[in-house]
Amino acid sequence: MKSGVRLKLLRRTLRERRALAQHVREIKVPRLQPDGEVTEAKTLDLVASLVMACPNLERLVGFYPVYGHNFDRLTHALSTRPNLREHMWIIGENASITERSMKQLPPGLMDLEQAGSFLQFHDRWRSLSTLILCSQKQGVLERDVFVQTLHRLPALQHLCISSFDVDDFDDVTLQSLPPLESLRLQDLEGVTFWGLSEFSRTRSAKNIRQLALVNLDITYLSAISNILLHLICLHRFTLVQESSPEVAVGDLVFQPVIASQQLQYLHWDILLPGSANKNLSSSIRAGGFPNLRTLRAPSDHDGQLQMVCRPRAQIVLPSDKYSKAYRTSDGSDPGRLARTLFTARKQAQQRIEDARNAVKFRVVVEDEGVVQEIFDIPGFMGTIGSRIAYNLESDVPGNDNALIDFTDLISGSKEVSPRDGCTGMWNASHHAGKKWWNHTERYRYRPVDLQRFF
Repeated sequence: MKSGVRLKLLRRTLRERRALAQHVREIKVPRLQPDGEVTEAKTLDLVASLVMACPNLERLVGFYPVYGHNFDRLTHALSTRPNLREHMWIIGENASITERSMKQLPPGLMDLEQAGSFLQFHDRWRSLSTLILCSQKQGVLERDVFVQTLHRLPALQHLCISSFDVDDFDDVTLQSLPPLESLRLQDLEGVTFWGLSEFSRTRSAKNIRQLALVNLDITYLSAISNILLHLICLHRFTLVQESSPEVAVGDLVFQPVIASQQLQYLHWDILLPGSANKNLSSSIRAGGFPNLRTLRAPSDHDGQLQMVCRPRAQIVLPSDKYSKAYRTSDGSDPGRLARTLFTARKQAQQRIEDARNAVKFRVVVEDEGVVQEIFDIPGFMGTIGSRIAYNLESDVPGNDNALIDFTDLISGSKEVSPRDGCTGMWNASHHAGKKWWNHTERYRYRPVDLQRFF
């Protein structure tokens, strides 16, 4: 069976049975394999025709082509679906924009037609609640287009912005965001600790419940403290960066250094050792996070964060012995810094074993001054009575990275396991022979919800 035939059969069914097509809310497009007959343009046209057959479509899952400010039928088809609830833009490089960037500075790299077309795509999306904007290979989306786009979506609640240049998204653009419930900012050179502190004071930020700051290189711990202080509805906070945010020289330090009365889930991943982990653990001990229930810290190098959580007997997973990291690890460089969950679980389990092998308490039973029995109680890693669970599991089951990333959606890596492939061989006993049952290898669908980005 040639690639794309199943989509054509589905399209024919939906066109012939329009009453059925009215009830279609979600389409999962299989990971197509171009074989010379099915080009990228034909694939887009095929998926576009399928979208047009479903008037009440809310989600297109697993198929996220790059948009390079050129017309394509799929983008146009999606723009006509008024009930669309989520969309992911991958902004790619455009030849005319690149040429203009050689001659002039922004703004003005996008011409009026390109900016107008992009804005018009959002006019009918009155129900869109989740939007992801990601730049790939110098993709450009200028500041005024950013602001106008976001304010055209009255139902927008969850927003992710990633990898845009400083000329496209900076502190000024950040202050112009509409009111949101979830926000993820990732790999944005134009966003500084000052801009984040100012944004936390705006009216648009007061209802944020989930905030993720990924690779923004926040310099000072005071910026994180201000964010947690002013976001009074924040329940879930994610911080991922290489450098350790420090207390500014000359600042007075009071415990807790950082605090949040409402926070329930904290992902804290500082790759390079510094005082950030120590300050966080001290703040937890000082009662700065009374409602915190889950702490995920893949880069807990010395176990300070594990120590303030509830003790666990075992943290490694049975599946760890089948991971690629397990097969390739030789223990030659135990001090090497890594963010992999396998390494984090291995180190956390080793701390548990070391504490268990040491005597924590010794109970001596005496009778009239004579020692009858001695009981040695082994130690443990953690704090008895703590309500915080120490979690080292991934957002995407089976992944060795804790935080979900764009590669989990774009690359299709979750659908390429050889064990999951299907070629129709389960029907090989059919009397019509191989031509009846054989089809292009299809991989098992493993859903990745866009809400996991927040």
